[in-house]
Amino acid sequence: MVPKKRYKDLTFWEKIYIPEILKGLVLTLKYMFKPRATMQYPEEKFVPSASYRGRPVLVQEDDGSERCVACGLCSRVCPALAIEVRAAETEAEKERYPEKFEINMLRCIFCGFCEEVCPEEAIVMSKDYELVFTNREDGIFGKDKLLTPVDQLKDRLEFIRKFK
Repeated sequence: MVPKKRYKDLTFWEKIYIPEILKGLVLTLKYMFKPRATMQYPEEKFVPSASYRGRPVLVQEDDGSERCVACGLCSRVCPALAIEVRAAETEAEKERYPEKFEINMLRCIFCGFCEEVCPEEAIVMSKDYELVFTNREDGIFGKDKLLTPVDQLKDRLEFIRKFK
């Protein structure tokens, strides 16, 4: 026969929960008078660090060409199936470019897999965090909305290179 396990009887103060209530009040008062970390959003803008993953963008070189060679790895690795790439041939040195490159921002989950898999560092996560759409068609970003000059993405590109 297995002996019964005897539990400790609660004291009177433990039964009426007064010490636990007081501990909770002390904790509340402690945090009530600390400085607040809340940002007053429209007036104060959030300045993200280089590690921040905002919306994905395509890197545009200084001469106006895009880095993307339309390999399609980003569209294959995307878990949300938000990226669509169609390649075309060119006479330039890199031979291929994306004729059509679209990201459905309504489906994008900002995971950054597309950035990790890209061999050319052609797609990176920017610092843009304000995305507003009035209809579904506005949520599909083509090359006209995605191409971003390399100068605006220098800190993110340096951050990526540091961990490759």
